[in-house]
Amino acid sequence: MPTLLVKNATLLVTMDEGRRRIEGGGLFVRDNVIEAVGPTEELPQAADRVIVASGMIVLPGLVNTHHHLYQTLTRALPAVQDVELFDWLRTLYPLWAQLTAKAIYVSALVGLAELILSGCTTTTDHLYLFPNDVSLDDEIRAARQLGIRFHPCRGSMSLGRSQGGLPPDRVVQSEEAILADCQRVIEEYHDPQPYSMCRIVLAPCSPFSVTAELMKESAVLARRHALHLHTHVAETLDEVSFCLGKIGCRPVEYMQQLGWVGPDVSYAHAIHLNQQEIELLADTGTGVAHCPSSNMRLGSGIAPIREMLDAGVKVGLAVDGSASNDSSHLLAEVRMAMLLQRVQKGAGALSAQQALEMATLGGAAVLGRDDIGSLEAGKAADFIAIDLNRLEYAGALHDPLAALIFCAPAKVDLSVINGRIVVDGGRLGGFDLGEIVACHNRISRQMVERATT
Repeated sequence: MPTLLVKNATLLVTMDEGRRRIEGGGLFVRDNVIEAVGPTEELPQAADRVIVASGMIVLPGLVNTHHHLYQTLTRALPAVQDVELFDWLRTLYPLWAQLTAKAIYVSALVGLAELILSGCTTTTDHLYLFPNDVSLDDEIRAARQLGIRFHPCRGSMSLGRSQGGLPPDRVVQSEEAILADCQRVIEEYHDPQPYSMCRIVLAPCSPFSVTAELMKESAVLARRHALHLHTHVAETLDEVSFCLGKIGCRPVEYMQQLGWVGPDVSYAHAIHLNQQEIELLADTGTGVAHCPSSNMRLGSGIAPIREMLDAGVKVGLAVDGSASNDSSHLLAEVRMAMLLQRVQKGAGALSAQQALEMATLGGAAVLGRDDIGSLEAGKAADFIAIDLNRLEYAGALHDPLAALIFCAPAKVDLSVINGRIVVDGGRLGGFDLGEIVACHNRISRQMVERATT
């Protein structure tokens, strides 16, 4: 089995139980698993590949717990730059109805490449529109090509506008078709084994786009196969009003009625929660994917993350959709999460260490994984390294970890995923990004033209 040695890092951040930070540290990898972590002099001194990490900070790969990769095709559109979620969705649904298999594949390549270069080694994606020839297979193919660890969410919408939902009828599917395709992708792609590179998640979109019956049936199917469940919950006050008006209760209470709480469930956003709801999430082990930039961009609100962490809720970080964040830079999201909590609760509300914990250990916990999120023996060989000798960090090397979070977000210089070097010298190997971006821009332009003519 091939071996890899990383040595002499200026600082190695383990995120292990003791939260060790090792100066002059390194790690030894055999195949796809970390075998040893510690001071360089205590590690094996030979390997098939040796990386000298002098001047670099090495840390666990970051985990992205919520995304919509296809939205890279509709970033910064003038019509949705200054609107809130429901109007944003109503405007974009007709554009997204133009999606094709090729569009999904190319947009996934773009979004995943951006994530990897920003430090992400494991990501989810929530694909809930299936017009034309679109399938989940298209983005799974992209993830395999790039080599990122992937939790694709087979999303769904079944409650069209004619039935009282928000999306137009032409972008929803029948519940029979949804459940049949969920079964298909589970059988074809889900790998429950340790160090798995692909785990399927079932993810009806939101309370305003699916029926109670589909939520319940999805939960039954997921639990039959020991899968995780994911959906949008309490993202906006409009959603709270929708649930109170149409269902007669708040979003979290609705989720509880449907059986959508537990350690196998995570909610994207969870902004508008009261203390009782926070305690329910903590008591049931229900996770939260915190999306600070998207929440700010759409004016949705500030999630009570400090209160969640204090209560013991599992919280991970997420870039969310590339048309509500307009970026897929996960390290930037760590910085935003830290700063946003300070707006309401003061400068001590969230430290750089705590923000980074959400992006590593927190994300792993939300996804139900005990094989990623830290650098220690027996964990998957997923780690990143960033050169500290850069303009952005000048004058900030008193605390290299804090430099990553407080200073301007950087791209990684090295990324290793499942023991394989994916980024080397700041370059994503094996792909002509210029060609992919050009193709992506052509598809984006064509979609907008088709939708507006």
